[in-house]
Amino acid sequence: MLIASGHALAATETQASTHLKTIVLGSGCFWGAEKRYESLDGVIDAESGYADGNGFMATYREITKRSRKMDPNNYAEVVKVTYNTQKLATRKLLEAYFESHDPTQLNRQGNDIGTQYRSIILTSDDEQLREAKQVKQEYQRLLTSGGYGEITTIIKPLSNFFPAEEYHQNYLAKNPNGYCPDHSTGVVFKAKKEMAVDNSLLKKGKHIVVIESRSYCPYCEKFKGKVVNDYQGDIQITYRFADQLDGLTVKTATWATPTILFMDNGIEVYGVQGFMDRDSFYKALGAFKLGDTEAFHVAFSKSTDRPFCKQYELFKYTKEGTFVDKLSGAELFRTSDRFNSGTGWLSFTKPVEGSVTFHQDLSHGMVRTELRSKSSGIHLGHVFKGEGPNGEDRYCINATVLDFVEKK
Repeated sequence: MLIASGHALAATETQASTHLKTIVLGSGCFWGAEKRYESLDGVIDAESGYADGNGFMATYREITKRSRKMDPNNYAEVVKVTYNTQKLATRKLLEAYFESHDPTQLNRQGNDIGTQYRSIILTSDDEQLREAKQVKQEYQRLLTSGGYGEITTIIKPLSNFFPAEEYHQNYLAKNPNGYCPDHSTGVVFKAKKEMAVDNSLLKKGKHIVVIESRSYCPYCEKFKGKVVNDYQGDIQITYRFADQLDGLTVKTATWATPTILFMDNGIEVYGVQGFMDRDSFYKALGAFKLGDTEAFHVAFSKSTDRPFCKQYELFKYTKEGTFVDKLSGAELFRTSDRFNSGTGWLSFTKPVEGSVTFHQDLSHGMVRTELRSKSSGIHLGHVFKGEGPNGEDRYCINATVLDFVEKK
């Protein structure tokens, strides 16, 4: 009983409708699928697991046995998605499901072949079942118009679900270096109005093209956030989807995202599927931009410029400005800190704050302090304590790994 204004009021039973539903979706390997569903607004949880099999224990070791590769009773790799229908309608979730893979492939997705990779929707209620069949019919019309064959997706009520082993849960977060398989057809329910892609500029000179996914790709976001977030180099980075490469000569398969392509006059010189860490990216960029030159060997083999080399002669007396990393474009040294040491190498009293890292160098029977660019990791030179003017330090820097930007 509740008391209000001196009157006894009967406490009414609290009533509420739950808007949480679960559905089980199979679209090939569950690692990337789990992460894609988790990225959708309205998804509460996504759990990798096994479903729609019988006759043996549902474990990864069992379903991947060679003898079960084409077994119709094998379990499918699936993801159980729990979602709030107030924020994410079942239809929208199913549209995202169909758009995220190629449902016309029977018992496979790309190079993953076998019944465990079948396309399947396992529903929890009649409404989901009706919705799934309707969305499938609509997507079939779109795929047919796009030149694709028949959808092979199985749709039926869920009978059982077995969670996958712990090491499979949140697999992409536990394995930070890799790629997201992208087997989507590119056919979408409501095509976003995209401006026509013009690749004419990519056919002139050197470019870096990064192929990303139309759906959520954690490795793409990691590459952008961790590797090229501070890139200011003079070789432009351009982002494209796999179906936006018209007019370019690409040799590397484009089903993995990210895929990083180093292009020269519209022709791929080198390509890498999957996430590249910072060191790997800049070494590849160094080979692409510098080739087999003194600058490359200085940058990556810790070599040293010849004293009074051509680049030194160009840089020893410049107008006011900044010397930048030849690959990343990051600021390293300012002309206001330059002085003539008479050694034949560029000399500065200090670097731009936070632009370099210091490392012990025991090569050639000496104990020295090596300098590397913080942004790209390339070798710059050495610092010598007290050898500068007025007892300041002398930063002895190789000119071949620098570019100069005049102050405007």
